[in-house]
Amino acid sequence: MTDTPPVYPPLEPYRTGRLPVDSVHTLYWEECGNPNGVPVLFLHGGPGSGLSPKHRQFFDPAYYRIVLFDQRGAGQSTPLGEYRDNTTPLLIADIERLRELMGIEQWLVFGGSWGSTLALAYGQAHPERCTGFVLRGIFLCTPPEIDWFLNGIGGFFPKEHAAFLAPIPEVERRDLLAAYCQRLFSDDPATCAEAARTWSRYEGSCLHLLPHPEVADEFGSDAVSLGVGRLEAHYFRHQGFLSDDQLIRGVDRIRHLPAVIIQGRYDVVCPPTSAWRLHQAWPEASLEIIEDAGHAAFEPGIASALVAATERFKRTGSL
Repeated sequence: MTDTPPVYPPLEPYRTGRLPVDSVHTLYWEECGNPNGVPVLFLHGGPGSGLSPKHRQFFDPAYYRIVLFDQRGAGQSTPLGEYRDNTTPLLIADIERLRELMGIEQWLVFGGSWGSTLALAYGQAHPERCTGFVLRGIFLCTPPEIDWFLNGIGGFFPKEHAAFLAPIPEVERRDLLAAYCQRLFSDDPATCAEAARTWSRYEGSCLHLLPHPEVADEFGSDAVSLGVGRLEAHYFRHQGFLSDDQLIRGVDRIRHLPAVIIQGRYDVVCPPTSAWRLHQAWPEASLEIIEDAGHAAFEPGIASALVAATERFKRTGSL
């Protein structure tokens, strides 16, 4: 695929920093665009995948004050892959600390995949701080979704799923999550690193409608895989530190805010069922199904829809 997604040109931050949030974790953050612009918060996926410079490019830098940060254990935040003192309520508290640090009253919240999970959880905890939501590739962190990731994807990516199964003895495959957790949280760094690479490469191989082997290689790198493998397994085994169907049950707290849900028709990582469930609970939010896309934010149709959403909000204050 050679099409260039219709995003804004690359840009550099005008300010970066590190925010210690407890005795263990220090967060990396950055600001881009217009220092006096309309604030927008970018929430990355994973958990644990971290930021890419490309994530700055969904927003008009002349209009938006773009705030991005690496969540606990991800990207340039330290320690990489640290799962202790790492929960959804703590991530929500981190977002509030970052908002207060920057003197921001309210912001547009933009998140995809796990970023959509965190956006919903944050918005439902602090609706008064949100001006709206741009959500992509919805993940509600329910047991069926977690089981789908571990097992169901194999129906569409059998080779990739076989590679995911390969390190696990057959006797342990009835509970893949437990088997991987035993390895990912092992005291042996080599065991942990190998399991993280396998887990992360599995996900990276299934993100797109058409093959992108370079993305699988990136996900298999040590810089990415430790955060993705350990933190996804950590959050999965605790069902995202959310109560049963919490994000659907909490929609009334944000129903009054503008929102758009953007979903790839052939998203195998986070299938459209979850986006549909969210839209059924929240019909005031618009739902856009991108017919020629998988999961990744930079699938051309998805990138186009994301930029169109931020442009709509810029023009009208709605989505």
